Parts: sequence; structure tokens; C-alpha cells
Amino acid sequence: MSVPAPLGVPRGTQPKAVVYEALTTKSLFFSLQDVQSHMHILRPEELQLEYTRIMMGFLLHQPQPVRIAMIGLGGGSLAKFCYRYLPDAVVEVAEINPHVLALRDSFAIPANDHRFCVKLADGAEFVKATQQKFDVLLADGFDVGGLPEALSTQQYYDDCFRLLQPGGVLVANLHGPNTEVETVLTRIRCSFHGPVLTVQDPEATNRIAFAVKGDPQALLSLAGVRRPAGFDDQA
Repeated sequence: MSVPAPLGVPRGTQPKAVVYEALTTKSLFFSLQDVQSHMHILRPEELQLEYTRIMMGFLLHQPQPVRIAMIGLGGGSLAKFCYRYLPDAVVEVAEINPHVLALRDSFAIPANDHRFCVKLADGAEFVKATQQKFDVLLADGFDVGGLPEALSTQQYYDDCFRLLQPGGVLVANLHGPNTEVETVLTRIRCSFHGPVLTVQDPEATNRIAFAVKGDPQALLSLAGVRRPAGFDDQA
């Protein structure tokens, strides 16, 4: 199936992904240094990488989100998990790379339906243009060079802030080796008018940033909380 390139993004600028399949697992790579996604073939909704489990920490503040937006699909780990374990939530995903989108079936990503939509789109343009408000925005968009400039500007984080409902949560994977991480954190603080909670992935170099719209102290009240109220035991 031919997939058109998103507006303003020539197809040739998007790298092809490499899929490595073992007996029970499947992984998505853009380079030998970094794995983008890792899936257990028999349990495709399971979060295999620690940083994805950390990103789902937004549930401690927003245990029952109604609308979730995602920047970056990859192998669909977060998208599949939210679709499976948050049955009352609408999930909308923007993925810029048509080669990644073409691997959708290979990584058992559900078909679009009334509450799940994956679209070929530039993440920065998506948060800028959409008029819909969301309870959660999961930003996990990377290319072979790391965090793209378009997904780390002050304007981008201003748009993320606007996209969220009052009390909504931005969760951003910043990937520790990026020398601009502290600059990016400063931009998030500026856009969200308050502190940002960062969590280091103990298994890798990922740094996950959490920011809440309209309540700078919201995340401080979560100390000691380990499980979202009413959440599925298996999840």
C-alpha cells in the first residue's frame, strides 16, 4: 500500500527502520545504538522497555484520561497499552515516518476505529494545528539524530501546553545523551509556568519529563504512590 508523505515532509527525508525478530521478541531500530521499540510476540500489549513503563506514570495523576495524544508511534508500545488497558480513552497518534507506519501490522498495532487513530503527520504541526483538547500528551518522537529540533523548540512546548485540558499532563521522553536536555527542560518549565518532574530510566539513558497544565504542585502530591487507583491488576 502506498502511503503519502505528510504535508511539508518529503518522503526521502525519513529513514527506513530495521526490524529484528527473535524467537519470542521483535525490535525496531533506526541505528545499532538505539532500540526504538521492543515487543513480546505473544504479549504485544506488554511494555517491554522500562522507559515506556515510566511514561505511563501519568496515570498516577490522570488515572482515567478521556483523550490521549501521542507524538511518535514506533512499534506502538504505548499506543497498544493505552488502547488495551484504558478502554474508555480515545487515543490519537501522529507519526511522521511512512516507513514506520508501514510496519503497523508487523507490530500488532490495532486498526483505526472510533477510539483509536494513527495518522501520518508531523508531530509539531499536529500540536500546533489541532483544535481538540487532550488530557494527556505522550511525546516520544525521535529520528536517527535523536530528538528532532522541531520537537524541542519553545513554540512546540507552548503548543503542547495549549493542546492540553486544564490539569492535563505532558510526558516527554528526552533521551539523556542529548546535550540540549537542560535547555529543553527550561523551555518546558517556561511553557507550563512551573516545575517539571524528571525521572531517569535506570536501564538506559532516557530521561522522562512530566509537566501538568495549570497546577504546578500537582506532581509533588504523588510521592509514595505506586499504583493508579482502580487500574487493571495485570497491567
